[in-house]
Amino acid sequence: MTTLISPETLSLQLKDNIAYPESGVLSKVLWKDEICQYSLFCLAASTEISEHTSTRNATVQVVEGSGLLTLNGEQISLTPGVFIFMEANAPHALEATSNLAFVLTLSSAG
Repeated sequence: MTTLISPETLSLQLKDNIAYPESGVLSKVLWKDEICQYSLFCLAASTEISEHTSTRNATVQVVEGSGLLTLNGEQISLTPGVFIFMEANAPHALEATSNLAFVLTLSSAG
C-alpha cells in the first residue's frame, strides 16, 4: 500500500494534502503499520456517513471545517482542534455541515 508519508521524510503538511470532492468522501492513507493506520478524510459539505462500528479503537482530530459526530448516542460538534477517542465497537455516525477534514487513526483494540 502506498502511503503519503515516506520513510525518508516521516512528515507532511496536512493542509497541503486536503482536497475536497464535489460530493462524498475522499480519504488518503498517511501511514500504516501492523498496529495503526492514519488517514486523512476530506468530506464535502452535506455528506453523511450512516451509523456503523469499527472493530478497532479510533481517534478523530479535526483539521478544518465543521460537522456533527454522533457517538454512542451523544452529539459532538466537530470544529478545528477537536480530538475524539472512540472505543472499538462504539456506534457512530457523522455529518459534514461544511467541507470537513480530519485525521482518523485506527489502532488495535488492545
